[in-house]
Amino acid sequence: MNTSSITLPVPSSRRKLEEKASQFAQACIGPVIGLALLLLVWKLVSLRIVEIPPPETTLVAAVELFRDPFYDNGPNDVGIGWNILASLGRVAVGFLLAALVGIPAGFLVGRIPMLDKICSPVISLLRPVSPLAWLPLGLLLFKAADPAAIWAIFICSIWPMIINTADGVRRIPKDYLNVARVLDLTEWRVFTRILLPAVLPYMMTGVRLSIGTAWLVIVAAEMLTGGTGLGFWLWDEWNNLNVSNILIAIIVIGVVGLALDALLLALTRRFDHREV
Repeated sequence: MNTSSITLPVPSSRRKLEEKASQFAQACIGPVIGLALLLLVWKLVSLRIVEIPPPETTLVAAVELFRDPFYDNGPNDVGIGWNILASLGRVAVGFLLAALVGIPAGFLVGRIPMLDKICSPVISLLRPVSPLAWLPLGLLLFKAADPAAIWAIFICSIWPMIINTADGVRRIPKDYLNVARVLDLTEWRVFTRILLPAVLPYMMTGVRLSIGTAWLVIVAAEMLTGGTGLGFWLWDEWNNLNVSNILIAIIVIGVVGLALDALLLALTRRFDHREV
């Protein structure tokens, strides 16, 4: 008997581990190449423009910056950790207020045709307005920087929630509502048993779009209102001509925005009944 031709079966657990490792490697190839190209372009630009620090210099500055992210030396001199938390706090308040108003409004607009006809032109008119255009009105109404920034987040985040939620309500098959009418279900039962499960994926998409808008708005608003926050810190570093910290602020803003989007994307997939 030729024993050299005998092959032992690979254990299923090992095979699964190899498949997961292969999938992970394939998923990482694209991002790694993209980041490498970004660093290469950054390095080439820094060689041409001496005022822009190269990646390695910025990395050293970032390590030093994050060595003590929560120091507090008084007004306008706090660690980057406090600035991140300040921006996230304003975003959370404005975003939650927008959700409390926008999601119920979306259900009503999608459910009541006459209300849809009334609100659609108003939404189409106000939705394209720049976030910074709302900031002076917020300062006029609230007489303070923080409420004005939250107001700008609220008014710019509410539209995706209304539009997507209303669109989800409109897409519900008429047969579902006809069955509810035959069964003489109350409006609350129709909402909890039919509307909410069917609209939830659309609603979560609107929430995801809104959080991205909110994060864009807060950075711009903090540049104008001052105090604390990533936007104010970035502008303050520009006044100090500290380009390394400006680049660090850009990267931090991108990473936090990416984390928020990934969190809500995971929630969207969790609630999307269309995914298998």
